[in-house]
Amino acid sequence: MAERPESRDLEVFERHRARLFGVAYRMLGTVADAEDVLQETYVRWHAEDSDVVRSPEAWLVAVTTRLAIDRLRRASAEREEYPGFWLPEPLATPADRRAEMSSDLSMAFLVLLEQLGPEERAAFLMREVFDAEYSELAAVLDKSEAACRQMVSRARARVRRERPRFDVSPETHERLLERFLAAIRSGDQDELLTLVAEDATWTSDGGGQVPATRRIVHGADRVVRLVLGLERKARGRLRDRLAWINGEPTIVSYAGSRLFRTTSVATDGERLLAFYTVLNPEKLRRVEDTLRAGDH
Repeated sequence: MAERPESRDLEVFERHRARLFGVAYRMLGTVADAEDVLQETYVRWHAEDSDVVRSPEAWLVAVTTRLAIDRLRRASAEREEYPGFWLPEPLATPADRRAEMSSDLSMAFLVLLEQLGPEERAAFLMREVFDAEYSELAAVLDKSEAACRQMVSRARARVRRERPRFDVSPETHERLLERFLAAIRSGDQDELLTLVAEDATWTSDGGGQVPATRRIVHGADRVVRLVLGLERKARGRLRDRLAWINGEPTIVSYAGSRLFRTTSVATDGERLLAFYTVLNPEKLRRVEDTLRAGDH
C-alpha cells in the first residue's frame, strides 16, 4: 500500500521537531506558546507542496521562526501587564537529551534574551545558537545580509556585555547548590555569604497567584536574609532536591507531593551570581508532570 501524503508530511516534521521546538521555546519562553507555533507550522507544512521544497528543514525553521516572531510581538505587550517580574517557563531536561538541550538554554540566558526585540532575538538565536548562515537569516527576516549581520552584531555585543560566559561543569554547579541548601537548612548565614556573590540578584515570578518579591532583590546581604526568612516561614513544609531544568542543575522545592517552586541559579563556579525562582503554578504544571514521569 502506498504511503499517504499525510504520513510523509508527519514523518518529515517529526524528524525536525526537536530543533523546531528549540527555536520556538528559546524565542517565546513558554512551552505552550512553542507547541502552538509548532502546530501552526505543521498545518502550513501539510498545506505546502513539499515535493518542490528543496530543504524541508530550512523551510520548517523559517516558518517556525516567523510565527514565533509574530507571537512574541503579541506576547511582549501582554508581559508588560504581567504582575511582578515575568520569567520563562521552566523546562525539564530529560536525561537522554541533556547534551542536546543544554546549550544556551539556561534561565539566565532566556531572561537576557527578553531584552532583545523579536527580530533581533530571532537573528541572534539563529546565528549564535543554531549556526545559520546569514543568507538564511536574510530569507527568514526578509532583510539584506548586511542588515542581518548588523543586527546579530548588536545583539551579540549586548549579550556579552550583560552575560559573561563561565565554563562551569555540572558537578561543580551541583556541589555549590548542595552547599547552598545545606547552609539554608542549618541557618548558617556566614556560609551563605561565602557562597553568594556580593552583587547577586534574586528574581521571583509568582504571576500574581502566589506571594513573590515584586522587584529584583540586589546584593548578597539582602538575598541571604531573604532565603533565611523564607526557610523560617516554610520550615518543615518544603522539601528541596536538585533536578535538571533548562539544561542545568536546579533546585526544585515540593510542598507535599506538589511542586512549589523551581530555583535556577547562575554561577561562575565559585559563587552564586543570580537566582531565578518560578512560583507561578501555571508555569510549574508541565515541568512537574515531566519530573514526576522521570522519577518512574
